Amino acid sequence: MTKTTDSKQVSAVIRVENVWKEYRLDNDVVFTALKDINTSISPGEFTSIIGPSGSGKSTLMHVIGLLDKPTRGSVWINNRDVSKMDDAQVSMVRNEFVGFVFQQFNLINKLTILENIVLPTIYTRKKLAYDPVEKAKYLMERFGIGGKERSFPNKISGGQQQRVAIARALIMNPQLVLADEPTGNLDSKSGEEILKLLTELNRDEKITIVVVTHDHSVAKRARRVIEIKDGQIIS
Repeated sequence: MTKTTDSKQVSAVIRVENVWKEYRLDNDVVFTALKDINTSISPGEFTSIIGPSGSGKSTLMHVIGLLDKPTRGSVWINNRDVSKMDDAQVSMVRNEFVGFVFQQFNLINKLTILENIVLPTIYTRKKLAYDPVEKAKYLMERFGIGGKERSFPNKISGGQQQRVAIARALIMNPQLVLADEPTGNLDSKSGEEILKLLTELNRDEKITIVVVTHDHSVAKRARRVIEIKDGQIIS
């Protein structure tokens, strides 16, 4: 496959080139989850990655989000080769570069809503140009969960929990938000509200968003769709 052009390389927020991901199973059989993946995400894009269960879409998300390393191939963040970074550097880039929104919310029930949102700021080494608590309160007001600062995740609705998760994803001003089945645990009304919120963030603030889903009705909300099947991009 022809690699991305120089102009695309310069503008890409993230780029994967000839990426393979293989797992060795207990019976010594090698399972190939990704096969020679080439794609890039440009600033301000709203992209969906769609495919059935077992297609490799979640594995690709983990590679893009720096949660997992490819077996072969390269991942570039703003023209920086991730393979040249040590584990501490990758962790720092992941914390500052990408915000995650998961199907299961992944909130900590022992922490308040406010504490959950500001949690990523605790692990950063860079000096922030803003007050994390004030920003968290601003995001809560904007997302319709103002006044819930002292509540706990298991005391609010699923739709509210996902709004908390999105606020947490945005607290570090990431260049990329990765949402893995963000409506999967929500009723249709709450799911529609979350998709509308993600669309508004992309449209109004030009936040780069990638939604991973198996649902075509969710995928079509994006302006660009990457379809993956059997570990390969087919469209």
